[in-house]
Amino acid sequence: MILACLKDRKIKEFLRSFTKEKSLLKEIPLADWSCEFFEDNKSLIDSFKKNPHSILILGEDHLNVLKTISPHDRNGFPIIGVIGKNIGRGIQKISRYSIPFYIFPPYRKEDLFYKIISAVRVSQQKHLLEAIIDISKNVSTTLDVFEILYHTVKKISEVIPVTRCSIVKISPSMNHFHVVATYENPDIRDIRLDLRKYPEIREALRTKRPVIIKDAKKDPLMKEVYTFISPLGIKSIIVIPIIYKEETIGALFLRTSRKKLTFSRAEISFLESSANASANALYNAFLFDEIRQEKHRLERLAITDYLTGLYNSRYFFHRLEEEFEKAKRYNIPLSCIMIDIDYFKSINDQYGHRVGDEVLKELGRVLKKNTRRGDIIARYGGEEFIMLLPHTDREGAIKEAERLRNLISGLQFKFIDGSITASFGIAIYPSKDIKQFDDIVTLADNALYNAKKEGRNRVCTC
Repeated sequence: MILACLKDRKIKEFLRSFTKEKSLLKEIPLADWSCEFFEDNKSLIDSFKKNPHSILILGEDHLNVLKTISPHDRNGFPIIGVIGKNIGRGIQKISRYSIPFYIFPPYRKEDLFYKIISAVRVSQQKHLLEAIIDISKNVSTTLDVFEILYHTVKKISEVIPVTRCSIVKISPSMNHFHVVATYENPDIRDIRLDLRKYPEIREALRTKRPVIIKDAKKDPLMKEVYTFISPLGIKSIIVIPIIYKEETIGALFLRTSRKKLTFSRAEISFLESSANASANALYNAFLFDEIRQEKHRLERLAITDYLTGLYNSRYFFHRLEEEFEKAKRYNIPLSCIMIDIDYFKSINDQYGHRVGDEVLKELGRVLKKNTRRGDIIARYGGEEFIMLLPHTDREGAIKEAERLRNLISGLQFKFIDGSITASFGIAIYPSKDIKQFDDIVTLADNALYNAKKEGRNRVCTC
């Protein structure tokens, strides 16, 4: 928006015609090319407060309005001075206020238009340069990679009007990508999206060059997805690949709904610089993700039985202690089931320990798949398994044990002839014999011993 405070009628006519010059306005895309005229400084200041990024065109007699605007704010927008007939005096006034752009008589429309375009370009470039300096400074002052990436997209959105600005991380398989930063929400750090639905990103990854879509409706690259993005009102798109050591690891992804505008050369250059500044941080995000996955893997290994994939006994007792305290505090039932494969030694003797391990592995898979949500099952040792059933009384535990017993006896193993059976021992809290959390395991083991003693392939309770 142009805010003008001047007396000369010819300049006013020039400005009115300027806002209609389509060929000129394409060179300096702004959200609003309109013009307002003011007779006094107060009215201009009131309007400027509402539109702080406007262009100010001030007559020589109105330059003192700049005294009410701080030097810091004055550097943030273009100012053009209009000198009167006394050119020498006017230039002195212009110099006093450090205004780089001005016109003097005889006034020419082309001169005014050139000064407006130059002033806006210089102002835009200054904003973009300050933004890239800010992004670079932030990269070197914080170790939080996600804070760096969010700060980058936030700063970009402050200087370029867009509806969406994101940094995406490309998966090694190249069939999906993750949004690791978007200016709309600082908490977004990992949203997975299908790369097949974004031909513009695929093209940028393929060519390792910026992809600029001036009109999504007309661009052939967007033909396959335009019906999906059309309701979003997307007009222009730009994708800048982020390259680290010659490998494309992500992209800077911007969409805008501004109908009259596309991305200027200065904006594209700024975005490329921003992408370069983000490369290290995005690579570190990859490392962070790998470390997180490795940490999760190690945590799983620490609580998992290597052969069956079930929890190990160490983790089981950790959970048993927690669940026992809950059951004790809230007076709710807790059941424990001990499971032992019948005649497992004969399987090892007849087929070998490797086949015996395969039987344990397959049984572990079946038990894990058929364990109720909330129940905890672990390999106790050898051919024994143990289950913890929170909120389960005697009747429920017996019913669950019988279900699993029938399931096991019906299994067929390709490693051995015939089927296998298992014996079950159950202990239930509350019980006068259970004082400490591990007492329930001792009682379940005693019940299992009774099941073996009574003929195997049966369920016994303590």
